[in-house]
Amino acid sequence: MKFLDLAKVYIRSGAGGGGAVSFRREKFIEFGGPDGGDGGRGGDVWAEAVDGLNTLIDFRYQQHFFAENGQHGMGRNRTGHNGEDIVLRVPVGTEILDEDEETVIADMTEVGQRVRLAKGGNGGFGNAYFKTSTNQAPRRANPGQEAVERTIWLRLKLIADVGLLGLPNAGKSTFLAATSNARPKVADYPFTTLHPNLGVVGVDGAEFVVADIPGLIEGASEGKGLGDLFLGHIERCAVLLHLVDGTSGTLLEDYRTILNEVETYGAGLAEKPRVTVLNKIDALDDEERVFLKDELEAVAGAEVMLMSGATGEGTTEVLRALRSRISADRLRQRAEAAVEDEEDTSWQP
Repeated sequence: MKFLDLAKVYIRSGAGGGGAVSFRREKFIEFGGPDGGDGGRGGDVWAEAVDGLNTLIDFRYQQHFFAENGQHGMGRNRTGHNGEDIVLRVPVGTEILDEDEETVIADMTEVGQRVRLAKGGNGGFGNAYFKTSTNQAPRRANPGQEAVERTIWLRLKLIADVGLLGLPNAGKSTFLAATSNARPKVADYPFTTLHPNLGVVGVDGAEFVVADIPGLIEGASEGKGLGDLFLGHIERCAVLLHLVDGTSGTLLEDYRTILNEVETYGAGLAEKPRVTVLNKIDALDDEERVFLKDELEAVAGAEVMLMSGATGEGTTEVLRALRSRISADRLRQRAEAAVEDEEDTSWQP
């Protein structure tokens, strides 16, 4: 199944049915009076976050979604049938944007979350509605309300706890393959990863989700390489894992390149907790490990961990460090939610 994280969709709600102009006509009943029924209501267009989807590929083959129109009213005070709603089923983590690709209509972050994108038109009143003591034979009825048409964009941002950062061939896919059941493509050339991958990793009885995105290069924010199109998939992560290739001859420049691209992208990525790891230490001797680690720590201003995704050396310690930061982030979110709940329930009429 091909990965797709951006789709353009055209939607239209159902138009309301028109009211009927009708009069009762029966034998031996001279003045039957008006009996035109109201029109039915048009269907709505909804979006719902469902479990089991991780791509927007379904919207590649169907871009138009039209709800059913309401049925017109009929004689004998018969109301028209309401139009059926239509539901767009999207993966959890999908952002729904307006046609300008900037205005966020909804952010689908939980399974079962629903949002109405286009409201169906109301049905028109039949002539029976307009009957009064002074106008006992009205000959007018309202038309149904028109449908709502709009163009929207669906943008998927994967839900993950940890996001991997690094230049191409920094060892991100190797790390994901070594610590989870995910099987991303691994090869000795740049841009092996062309679309994001998810993997569930476990340490000390706890599990969390890691997202691997295509590597960044200098100028990615300007569209070079694969650009920064996939950085949105790590915006929701609790912690970032920055892998630096220990065998690179420009190790410090590589580190600064990634930081610069993340800061240029924005969206709060630069402020997220980050674990910096010197990868591929299986190709380094003890003296080189110590020297490169000290150099990188001096530039990063924080502790740098050592790891080899190929041999598994140091991976457990890295996973434990990630788990501790994820737990701290979740505790912080729970505390903020508790404060908000207290503020919401502090006053009652």
